[in-house]
Amino acid sequence: MINEQDKKNNRQIAFWLFSVCALIFLMIVVGGITRLTESGLSMVDWHPIHGVVPPLNEVEWQEEFNAYKQYPEYQKVNSGMTLEEFKGIFFWEYSHRILGRLIGLAFFIPFMLFLLRGKVMPSLKPRLWIMFILGGLQGLLGWWMVKSGLVDRPDVSHYRLTAHLGLAVLIYLYIFWTALDLVSPRAASRRLSRSAAVLVLLVFGQILLGGLVAGLNAGFIYTDWPLMDGQLIPAGLFDESPWYMNFFENLMTVQFDHRIGAYIITIMSAWLVWKNRLYRPLASLLLAAAVLVQVTLGILTLVHVVPIPLAALHQAGAIVLLSAGLYFLHRLKQEH
Repeated sequence: MINEQDKKNNRQIAFWLFSVCALIFLMIVVGGITRLTESGLSMVDWHPIHGVVPPLNEVEWQEEFNAYKQYPEYQKVNSGMTLEEFKGIFFWEYSHRILGRLIGLAFFIPFMLFLLRGKVMPSLKPRLWIMFILGGLQGLLGWWMVKSGLVDRPDVSHYRLTAHLGLAVLIYLYIFWTALDLVSPRAASRRLSRSAAVLVLLVFGQILLGGLVAGLNAGFIYTDWPLMDGQLIPAGLFDESPWYMNFFENLMTVQFDHRIGAYIITIMSAWLVWKNRLYRPLASLLLAAAVLVQVTLGILTLVHVVPIPLAALHQAGAIVLLSAGLYFLHRLKQEH
């Protein structure tokens, strides 16, 4: 049995973890904007400590710009870019990296304080250490991604981009679920909760597909809907060889898979909401609203050819939908 003091400590830890989730949510959105504005390669060096301070005068700005000029993106894509234009793309990548450091501090400092004050239950400590380790790996993965665009081709690998996004979402999912456990412990699993777990996995997979779409710039083609290239099933889905590479390299196939994923998630969500509308009305309402908004944002982003505000909202909507799915699943695992 958990005593009242442990419950109080758990509520405090849960509040902290939800706050970290909010920062990760912001990080994912800013990361999406960084990709959309083609800003991710504007900082060509990784300085974990003194990289916190941006250029403070024109001399430092020129040094940063000159470093950027040594790499393929400037030479092959942005040749002739002015210093003022460079400052615009530098802002988003710098913001993304600063947020990463802020998240690290927002996690590490309270974590140490909770540990030193004896507020962390023994069963919770391994989960918190896993979060900490995953956060460090995410920083390394981000730099590994950036390095892929500093060699020959002036663009990051869409595989590394998707891995970087996927790990960020996985960390968010793990922290969010842990926080939910702390405020409302789970009971024995109900039958429908298995279907809800599948839905959460589908949403996670759909986010990974979205990473491939973004990494390949596949959202800028075939912008008609509900048809695709004027057809229900467009010709050319398996033009690449070997056939399985179409799922990763063929722009048409990647976008088609992302559309199909959206349809499957919508249908499955509608079924789960209908089955649980009386049993868990609030969780069902939140899930239904999140799906409806996300599908609408996805369609609008596509037909308007990926404007940055809509695309950023669509990426944010994916995390909101994942959160709604996690909350829905967690509620199904609780007693009446």
